[in-house]
Amino acid sequence: MIIDNLPKAIQEAMKARDTIRLTTLQMLKSAINYKRIELMHDLTNEDELAVVRSEAKKRRDAIEAYTKAGRNELAEKEQTELKILATFLPQQMSDEKLESIVNSTITKLGATSMADMGKVIGAVKATTKDAADGSRVSSLVKSKLQQK
Repeated sequence: MIIDNLPKAIQEAMKARDTIRLTTLQMLKSAINYKRIELMHDLTNEDELAVVRSEAKKRRDAIEAYTKAGRNELAEKEQTELKILATFLPQQMSDEKLESIVNSTITKLGATSMADMGKVIGAVKATTKDAADGSRVSSLVKSKLQQK
């Protein structure tokens, strides 16, 4: 469980005087505790992973917004936080493997247009589970279907 590993990681960040890591881990612990309170029961591993994914998505969105606004120093801070959060997420599959799965799914479903995008994404995400980020899947499926 992620919540069980956080106190030790927070303590190590304190000893190392790594303020970005410390605040990121504290934020994650707080987000997990808020989710536990919201659901009114202890979280499962999947629930905790969902919280980490949500926090990581917030960072990706912030990076994009800060980059567009020309605030590179803030984007770099968010990028560092994203890397810290990524240590709690499952390993992501390679682009080649994901592309292979997308291609085979498109062929299997007989998808020929952008109208089929939703069902292709759903099938790919069911196959990849947590090994591929939803935005990666979406953009790859979109590019493949636009080529058809």
